[in-house]
Amino acid sequence: MLKNQILWSTLVDNAPSFAGLQGDVNADVCVIGGGFTGLSSAIHLAEAGYRVVLLESAQIGAGGSGRNVGLVNAGTWAQPDDLNKYLGEQVGEKLTTALGGAPKLVFDTIDRLGIDAQDTRTGNLHMGHNAEGEADVDSRYAQLSRRGADVEVLIGQKCHEYCGTTSINKALLDKRAGTVNPYAYVTGLAKAAQRLGVKICENTAVNAVVKSNTQWCVQTAQGSVTADKVILATNAYTQGEWTEILKTIYFVKYYQIASEPLTGDVADRILPHKNGSWDTRLALSSIRRDKDGRLLLGTVGSYEGKESIYVSWANTMSKKYFPDLGQVNWQYQWTGQFGFTSDHIMRIFEPAPGILAATAYNGRGITTGTLIGKAFAQYLQDDQRDNLPLPFNEIEECKVSYRNARAMFYDCSIALYHAGQCMKIIT
Repeated sequence: MLKNQILWSTLVDNAPSFAGLQGDVNADVCVIGGGFTGLSSAIHLAEAGYRVVLLESAQIGAGGSGRNVGLVNAGTWAQPDDLNKYLGEQVGEKLTTALGGAPKLVFDTIDRLGIDAQDTRTGNLHMGHNAEGEADVDSRYAQLSRRGADVEVLIGQKCHEYCGTTSINKALLDKRAGTVNPYAYVTGLAKAAQRLGVKICENTAVNAVVKSNTQWCVQTAQGSVTADKVILATNAYTQGEWTEILKTIYFVKYYQIASEPLTGDVADRILPHKNGSWDTRLALSSIRRDKDGRLLLGTVGSYEGKESIYVSWANTMSKKYFPDLGQVNWQYQWTGQFGFTSDHIMRIFEPAPGILAATAYNGRGITTGTLIGKAFAQYLQDDQRDNLPLPFNEIEECKVSYRNARAMFYDCSIALYHAGQCMKIIT
């Protein structure tokens, strides 16, 4: 039976819960947002001896960090040479290097903190679905291998074996990458943060951040946190017009659907090396397995009000890539959202002395959030801008015009694209 429910939380036992903020408290740093960025910041600050209070408007993992596909990918969606065009060669190479090492940071964090993240570390596949997509694979390989990345182009029989389909004849295997259950990872980070002394408050939405003498007062309905520094780590789940960073991104929805656990020879041929994967379509298809052998498909767009289109899309893609499976029994479906920019490059801000913010991970939240959290924690300790993976932006120059209209137009266009796939107008 297909449920409108996020799969990931059903695979985690003993998820933590935290009381809401009550009254007025003091801290060295107040972190707003209990996702990958916020918890990574909190952990690294606590390990350095800082008093940290973390405020989450809902529950840990309720936002993008618990709805993620779970791909631990290196780099950005933009190719390295494109980053250099957008950012300049020095900054572009610096960001490419930093995010190239981000999967190792995630896996090292999992090991260091003893997190059961249900992770795999066998690399991820970027699958060229047509001639243009194969050219993209070749371009990415050339750029990444030139920079020393551990990547390989798979063709022919080896490609078919790794992908589990004869519909893909060329794929880029990035051996630095892997997968996690994102909810297991984020709740594991929360448990580690609590052990380190971080005060985590769930169901505590922030209403305002105001200057209070030399400190900042983070105000909520239940109380306040007075702190020397504040980290805004809410990204695509930023709420309230009190923060201007909301205007630097527009939201893109992402749909996922998961089958019942699959067993048998046919199922075992799908991604047999436990890689995560995604193709080169205009509206990409992500493909992976979970720890119980479910097949997970994902794509951009929201299924609310369009469920029949998206279920039909899932059936179409399953039959295209894995025809031997026959009819798949889907068990779970859900959506999340990510902060999007037209150049696919993240932004970091210092809107006022003592306040840091990050947005626009463009679908790379696990690695980028973990990296930025650590970088922000280090910056608050040493005030060295050169140690950040990229320079701060000014909020005013990054504001997206007609952001709500863009999001609506994008979602409608994607729904039409998927409908075209189902009718075989678009291949």
